[in-house]
Amino acid sequence: MRRKIVAGNWKMNGNRQFAKKLVEDLSSVAGELKDSVEIVIAPPFILMADAVQNKTSDLKLASQNVSNFDNGAFTGETSADMLAEFGCQYSIIGHSERRALFGDLDGVVANKVAKSLEKGISPILCVGETLEERDAEKTLDVIRGQLDIALKDLNEQQLKQVVVAYEPVWAIGTGKTATPEQAQSVHAFIRNEVAVKSQLIANAMPIIYGGSVKARNAKELFAMADIDGGLIGGASLKFEEFSEICKAIG
Repeated sequence: MRRKIVAGNWKMNGNRQFAKKLVEDLSSVAGELKDSVEIVIAPPFILMADAVQNKTSDLKLASQNVSNFDNGAFTGETSADMLAEFGCQYSIIGHSERRALFGDLDGVVANKVAKSLEKGISPILCVGETLEERDAEKTLDVIRGQLDIALKDLNEQQLKQVVVAYEPVWAIGTGKTATPEQAQSVHAFIRNEVAVKSQLIANAMPIIYGGSVKARNAKELFAMADIDGGLIGGASLKFEEFSEICKAIG
């Protein structure tokens, strides 16, 4: 049975008091639900110390990004080695905001995936199409290209550590959401693309959905055969809402 994952991407939100309270509350939920879902939080880098200090081992830690360099004169960057030392188990890579706003093109994304894996951090690899690409019926071509470049140089052991997040860019922060059937179709396509490398790995790989997931639609989305959880944005900042999303996985 594939592991289920619900990851909360806080983006550039919160402060130390907020982080302490939310992490403490979520740690309790993570303990209650640990047999059915793995709960992951991705706070801003500057709040990671507060998260580590206040969370239990049942609540997993992710970074929102990682440098594609090991170390050196790269002002403002954070390396995979630093994140691993801090206890990060996951790193969100290739999020649409990183791709659109900060120039994380496919080659950069592939390098970040490799750097994370070198340090034992599981990449949460984000793929997805814009509204223009969907309207032009290029969704599958776009996602195939993103997957091919990010995964092409990975061996089977590395591929086993990857989580893929499908995030239709047109459904992020817009209030729009792919129907469960639309999302399932793309998730099944992603699994089939991974199966070209290994059917066993494809069967076991968590593929999570990241497009305006809310408590009101989570259960329907998570009921789909190839949707193994969610990458949650704004709703992850609200304890009760995020908790309900996590509980919907069961």
